Formats: sequence, C-alpha cells, structure tokens
Amino acid sequence: MTEFPKKAIILCGGKGTRLEPLTLEVPKSLITVHKKTLIEHLLDLFKKYNVTEIILAVGHMKDQIIEYFGNGKKFGVHISYIEENIPLGTAGPLKLAKNNLNETFFVTNGDELKDIDLNVMYELHKKNNAKITIALTQVKDPTQYGVAKMNADKIIKFIEKPKLEDAPSKLINSGFYIIEPEIINLIDDGFVMLEKSIFPKLAEQEKLFGYQFTGQWFDTGNFERWEKAIKEWKGLN
Repeated sequence: MTEFPKKAIILCGGKGTRLEPLTLEVPKSLITVHKKTLIEHLLDLFKKYNVTEIILAVGHMKDQIIEYFGNGKKFGVHISYIEENIPLGTAGPLKLAKNNLNETFFVTNGDELKDIDLNVMYELHKKNNAKITIALTQVKDPTQYGVAKMNADKIIKFIEKPKLEDAPSKLINSGFYIIEPEIINLIDDGFVMLEKSIFPKLAEQEKLFGYQFTGQWFDTGNFERWEKAIKEWKGLN
C-alpha cells in the first residue's frame, strides 16, 4: 500500500453565526469541550495516526487562531496557514494550498468532534480507488443533514435535509474526508463548496465513496449541540 497520508487541512474559517453572541468575540473552532479547543481535539485525532503536517484554513478572527496555535510546536505538530481574506467555502481553501498538496490528504471541518479509525478508512479509500472518501456517521434524525444514498461503499448522491420518510438512509456526512490531489483541479476560484460542486461530479463518475464509522461524532454548530458534546464526548479511544 502507498504511504499513509501525513497532511491534513482543518477548515476553521467560518463565522459560527448560530453560536452568536459567543462567536462575535471567539472564533468557532476555539470554543472548548472539556477545557480543550475543538481544533486541539482534532489535532489529537491526527497525532494518534502520526498525521503531523497540519494546515489550518482560517478566515473569521483568524488572528486569534494563529496567535493560539503558532507553528504548532507546543501541540506536537507542524502548523501552517491558509488565510482567507474573503470566505472560500469548504473547497476554495484547498485551491489556495494546491502547491502544498501533491499526495493524498485529509480534510476535516473544524467545528466537530470525531473518533474515526483513519487506518481502516484509508485502506477502504485505496481499495475502492476512490478520489474522495467521506466518513459517514449514523444519526437517529437525519432530517437536518445531507443524507447519503448508498450502493455498497459507493455514494450515489446526498439528499439535503429530507423528510424522515424520504431519507434513503440515516448516514450523514460527518465533515471528514480523504482526498486525492487531482481533485483540486476541479475547484474553481473563489467561494466553492465541496458538497455542492465537487461531490455530485464525483458521484456521477462513481469515484465518491463512504466509510461508515461507529465511533463518536458531535457537531457543535449551535448551543444545543455544543451542550450535548460537552455532556457526552468521551474523548478518543
């Protein structure tokens, strides 16, 4: 098998409007669960698998994030930055980092807690010859998320916020991906969303796959979900 990826991008440029007024003073990815910022929890996941080349895509209140993490040395990783002067979505930052991404890499949203077996996910990615593999988690109520319609490991499409009776599964996009570098050539300049612009193209080409994981996953996008994460997150295994 080809060498396990060493690079990861954490997307932490969002404004976190659903967490205002808190996020009027603190960037969303610097809010804490168990007295540790969300980004630090993600760094713990990557360090567990020796992924130590971390790129933080920063925008809203980026100076606070850069000041907090610096070059990453005190967190046991090497951190560099993509700075968004205007919002670039979930795909736009990858284009800015193109020169630094010439091998398979990980991407994660910066506002979620997750416990994923990256070894198993990577093996599946390579076995399927996937261009992107999405970590999928199962939820009781999928009506607030993009829900995956599957054929074995292959993702046929995502159905956005379906009614419960119309949901093709209870599997949702957990905001964690393995991506091949040639995908960056599909990304236009400016604001681009992986979910809307890139995933549908790859699904048509049968190059979009899902890895169904059973580890913990918490979205902290609003106060109710953040509170649930604080109460229920058990840390990494």
